[in-house]
Amino acid sequence: MKKFRPQPGFVVQAYRFALDPNTAQEHALRSHCGAARAAYNWAVGWVTASWWQRRAEDSYGIPEEQLTQWRPWSLPSLRKAFNQAKHTDLRFASWWGENSKEAYSTGLANAAAAFDNYAKSRQGKRRGRAMGMPCFKSKRKARLSCRFTTGTIRPDADGRHVTLPRLGTIRTHEPTVKLLARVQAGTARILSATVRHERGRWFVSLQTEVKRDLEHVARPDVAVGIDLGVKTLAVMADSTGEIRTVPHPGHYDRARQQLRRASRVVSRRQGPDQRTGQKPSKRWEKANATRNRVHHRVANLREDALHKLTTAVTADYGTVVVEDLNVAGILRNRRLACRIADAGFGEIRRQLTYKTRQRHATRIMVADRWYPSSKTCSGCGAVKAKLPLHIRTYKCDACGLVADRDDNAALNLAALAAAAAAAAAAVTGTGVAGDQDTAPAVSKPRGADHKTRTTRPRRKAEAGRAGGATLPHQRQTETRDRTQAEALTFW
Repeated sequence: MKKFRPQPGFVVQAYRFALDPNTAQEHALRSHCGAARAAYNWAVGWVTASWWQRRAEDSYGIPEEQLTQWRPWSLPSLRKAFNQAKHTDLRFASWWGENSKEAYSTGLANAAAAFDNYAKSRQGKRRGRAMGMPCFKSKRKARLSCRFTTGTIRPDADGRHVTLPRLGTIRTHEPTVKLLARVQAGTARILSATVRHERGRWFVSLQTEVKRDLEHVARPDVAVGIDLGVKTLAVMADSTGEIRTVPHPGHYDRARQQLRRASRVVSRRQGPDQRTGQKPSKRWEKANATRNRVHHRVANLREDALHKLTTAVTADYGTVVVEDLNVAGILRNRRLACRIADAGFGEIRRQLTYKTRQRHATRIMVADRWYPSSKTCSGCGAVKAKLPLHIRTYKCDACGLVADRDDNAALNLAALAAAAAAAAAAVTGTGVAGDQDTAPAVSKPRGADHKTRTTRPRRKAEAGRAGGATLPHQRQTETRDRTQAEALTFW
């Protein structure tokens, strides 16, 4: 699917509203989302059928040129094949006309994207973890979602309804006056609509092209370093030396006792069992809905707190420096996973990125993942070799500085912005910190190696030296020096 590029002065922004559909409308919404899932499963089966056929023919010794042709997975090819099969395929022939064509197009587009990700991952062209071959979506586990790109998509004039293709007019739980005013004024254009069922209710997200002028921040010359942690949610230190601590909300911790009680009630009811085909009882469904409401409330509170935090930061400071944390790796620590997941480290980074780009004249700088913000002294710049996590107070052996561990890390992150500005001024002479393509001339780096040097056991090391050879597990990792500007990624 072709990526939309906004016009100069316009940004792509989504307006999300909760829906209050009646019984018939909810049935239609579920039917459209089910149609998208069915189209996705059909596309996966249609493409992979040629793969398995070629594998079987190859096992019979059939030559390469006589094997079954590969079936393409591009969106136009999938649409053409689906339009030919929907009239004769028994899975669609009797009911495909009940839903909008956009529902089936949603499933086919998702399948095309899944195959593209799989191919790029196999070829080494995709970052992140390796992607497996697309598989079928289960009716029980699949997320209910459907996207509309054509047809009548608009907020109604009363400010309390939205109109979607084939679904008609649906009442919204909250007013749509903000988007309606922009549409009537000609400063917003609706591109698409996505309906989704999550957290126990239906939502519609209207993707719009909005004319937005960047808002000036309160202190454009001040940089802030944000150190995320487990004990406290964030420690923010700006370039003026002011330190602000944001306590950890702990929404999940406060609701844990309530969840424990609700889960105990669910466990005493007759629930579903896939092995025996047992269906859940009405009392189990009611108790499970009560437990889900607690989870949904925790998620809503977390989302609201993170939005308030990131909005306040981007509206106050001219430069924001954050760390490039390996959140997926940190979550493997079973002792810290609960607190880190409750804090939402990845969501904070995501919100800061798009809010600094689209809303305010703010620059965001991402410190390298291996920059030793906690091990570096904010006073003299000395770097400790080791600093265990249980040591919460930083004590410098060179200058005698004593500071909280998180405060020291936040000050070091704030200093990175000033160091980058000074390095850019030294090379270009402009003094502008936003010169991104310049390499600063710093004589002595303060970065850290990508890996800690491995220590060899004394006996094995002596045995290796006596034999004149070094075993593979005895080799030390190669050190790489990095400057402060190299430890930053500009977004």
